[in-house]
Amino acid sequence: MKVIFLQDVPNVARAGEMKEVADGYGRNFLIPKKLAAQADPKMMNAIEAKVRAGARQAAQNEAEMMELASQLDGKEIAITARVGANDRLYGSITTGDIIAELEKDFGIIVDKRKIELEDPIRELGSHEVTIRLTKDIVPKIIVTVTEEES
Repeated sequence: MKVIFLQDVPNVARAGEMKEVADGYGRNFLIPKKLAAQADPKMMNAIEAKVRAGARQAAQNEAEMMELASQLDGKEIAITARVGANDRLYGSITTGDIIAELEKDFGIIVDKRKIELEDPIRELGSHEVTIRLTKDIVPKIIVTVTEEES
């Protein structure tokens, strides 16, 4: 039985692929769970249109992320914090602090889960922070931590 997969099925096929599967597997498992549909010209056209729309959406998202990356790359933000002995901060600078400062200074909104910090920043000075917008688009910003004036 020829089927067109509507969703990814691990170790079998990806969404949009057309494959020959055993009749029982297609009829009793794939089609009732709406993982696949029987291949016919009408269904093939619908899936093809869906794939084209997905490709357009992916290209649009990629362009938006490239624009955001060009806005972010090389930006420098300054954050003030209370400092104790040996230039160590009382608290730490987290992704939330960095996001708030980016929004306040530049009006750029980024999801805080996109910021990659191995550990929160706990010392004064300049720190390079990466922001992973997509798998391939990774701009870097500079976070400068200075002592808060008392």
